[in-house]
Amino acid sequence: MPLFRLSERLDFPPAWLARSDGLLCIGGDLSAQRILLAYENGIFPWFSENEPILWWSPDPRLVLIPEHINISKSLKKKIKKNSFHLTLDHAFEETILSCAQPRRKKYAGTWLIEEMIEAYIQLHKLGYAHSIETWKEGLLVGGLYGICLGGIFFGESMFSFESDASKIALITLAHHLKQHRFDLIDCQVTTNHLLSMGATEISRNSYLDIIQQSIKRKDIKNIWDQEILLTIPQSTSLHE
Repeated sequence: MPLFRLSERLDFPPAWLARSDGLLCIGGDLSAQRILLAYENGIFPWFSENEPILWWSPDPRLVLIPEHINISKSLKKKIKKNSFHLTLDHAFEETILSCAQPRRKKYAGTWLIEEMIEAYIQLHKLGYAHSIETWKEGLLVGGLYGICLGGIFFGESMFSFESDASKIALITLAHHLKQHRFDLIDCQVTTNHLLSMGATEISRNSYLDIIQQSIKRKDIKNIWDQEILLTIPQSTSLHE
């Protein structure tokens, strides 16, 4: 497949024209309008410093159905100790900056550079980007952030400064989204970490069919803009 170069015009080539490695096009900008349009079409930005902006739509796509979140026995034991507490949108900027810090192993995505950080902070201010934070003894020790459109949460990055802190944030997010009948969490690229949490691969075509319907749902913004203290879910509907 050819590699497309974006112009100043606000559009994207169809996602199904992406190369076998998932790369679809280069260039454009990181305006809020372009990033949101990308997500609506199954595309996301992913590039490193000193590279042009790269836009991707991998096949297969890794997704997580909120009610299918997996909690291991060891993690359940840690949750029962109740040593963490969870918040929603209490520290978005601190969360994304923490995701950008060097670490030994990377999750799906690339190093967050200043241009990307500024773009997603702007999306947070516009009410589209959200974070889940894991705290211990008043310190931020883990979390994740992403974009919410309709019934989809498009996960971007996560971090842990303490073992399992990002897993606990993901469990809490899944429980929260399940309560509000979201369709799925987009995990973008396959990792063993996310597979162990219950994520699964689907074809790009299936993914595009799902999001085309799901993003038509009215955004439920009042579940994000409140300062809500979240507790770790103990629901028996979450599988071992």
